[in-house]
Amino acid sequence: MKTSTKLAKLTAKIDDRTPAHRDRAVDGLRALALLAVPTGHWLLGGFTLDTGGGLRNASPLATFGVLAPASWILQMLGIFFLVGGYSSYLSYRRRKGSAREWITGRLTRLGRPVLGVTAVWALLLPTLHYGLGVPTATLHTASTLVVQPLWFVGVYAVITALTPYCVRASQRLGFRAAAPLLGSVAVVDFLRYGPYSDAMPSWVSLLNLLPGWMFAYQLGVSWADKRLGRREAWLLFAGGAALFATLLLAFHYPASMVGVPGTSRTNSHPPSLLVLALAAAQSGAAILLRDRLARLLRRPALWAPVVMINLSAMTILCWHQTAMLAAAVPASYVGEIPGLTTAPDSAGWILARMAWLPLFAGLLVAIAKFAQPFETPWDRTSRTRRAVAGVLAAGFAYFVLAA
Repeated sequence: MKTSTKLAKLTAKIDDRTPAHRDRAVDGLRALALLAVPTGHWLLGGFTLDTGGGLRNASPLATFGVLAPASWILQMLGIFFLVGGYSSYLSYRRRKGSAREWITGRLTRLGRPVLGVTAVWALLLPTLHYGLGVPTATLHTASTLVVQPLWFVGVYAVITALTPYCVRASQRLGFRAAAPLLGSVAVVDFLRYGPYSDAMPSWVSLLNLLPGWMFAYQLGVSWADKRLGRREAWLLFAGGAALFATLLLAFHYPASMVGVPGTSRTNSHPPSLLVLALAAAQSGAAILLRDRLARLLRRPALWAPVVMINLSAMTILCWHQTAMLAAAVPASYVGEIPGLTTAPDSAGWILARMAWLPLFAGLLVAIAKFAQPFETPWDRTSRTRRAVAGVLAAGFAYFVLAA
């Protein structure tokens, strides 16, 4: 009873302290998109053991192609960028300093947690290898997984720096400002998958990296700018769904929204037109459901978790793979454990992995208590410590790139 009473008081306290003008629906959408990241990685990221006892990455999608539709739900980066654009617009319009000062502040907030996780892992790598005898293969696998979500932070940072241009584009063109970004990705997809694909250099796909993820961000800016309403949202939802179906059925795009080992084409790295179609449909649905979600989140019991998730956004993004590794690396010494170190090639593995999810979540909560300070300003951190953290992060980056 005492625990439930304390929990009820905490939820009520969070609800009471929430300003009346706070947009609960937008925070709820962000929390939903944030939770989809670790859930997707934990469900679709498996391991196998090599002959030396090292962990290697493996994916259940390589065996169970029928699971691809699950990635349509778990791939919610479009929603994340939509909400990011919405929030950035409001923050940018409320700024008291110059645009440069605003951008510097936003980028600093994004950079601190990334610097923290990479610096910590730079210290962990030699400790695990020389102190505990963890195989090099496991360290390379772990490093790849840790870096996996960080590319997203880098892209998000670049797009955030372009917010002033997004605002001006919205003021001139409304929600149609996102159309050139969609067209750019369509052209690049035609070049890399069309009749002239053999003559195209491999780097041409990288041209989709910025416009592909900026598409939903620009929609979010126009949404906050009140240039994207319910009528436009219906157009996004219906048009995105129709384009998604056409690309799958007529142009044979890969069904999975995440990379599958052994396949030559991927939708997400960098984003293909299919990713933008899904982002358009998701964005339209999110805008249409906004009022209903806002009413739902007026319940303190539902609102409190949303607040806690949003306060730990970067911690969740940067450390969720570490939480999974905290379970899998020790398990690799035991041998093949279903759902952890066995090949993800059976229905039993899927059920076992789902059973491990509460442990991963618990480990992430424990790690968050240590990692949370990386999200707060480093006012008491000396320049020397910041420099050391930078050197360690650079060392970790070198290890990843040299692998």
